[in-house]
Amino acid sequence: MIVTFSGEEAAPADLIAETEVLYREVAVELTAALQGIRLGKADEVKTAMQAVKDLRAALQMVMDERTRVEKLRKNVAGVVRDYAIDFDAARDEIGRRLARLRAAGGG
Repeated sequence: MIVTFSGEEAAPADLIAETEVLYREVAVELTAALQGIRLGKADEVKTAMQAVKDLRAALQMVMDERTRVEKLRKNVAGVVRDYAIDFDAARDEIGRRLARLRAAGGG
């Protein structure tokens, strides 16, 4: 799901924050519905059930977005299969091997 603000794609962190706001709002609605049920208002059951469904959906969105953000962070950091690739060390090792090849070739 891609949410845009002002015509631009939203950053994943923004989506997480917005989803957490929604999560809190639905939790407040659920609490109010539960209080109504305790007071004997049977019509609040439908409201409570809908709030629970909304809360589950919001939580799932937060978890999915956090997973995407973590994957993006790993990709940016060069993490492959839980291992970070040290490009500086790789470049140094390639340089050392090329130097040895040059020295062995007499060039």
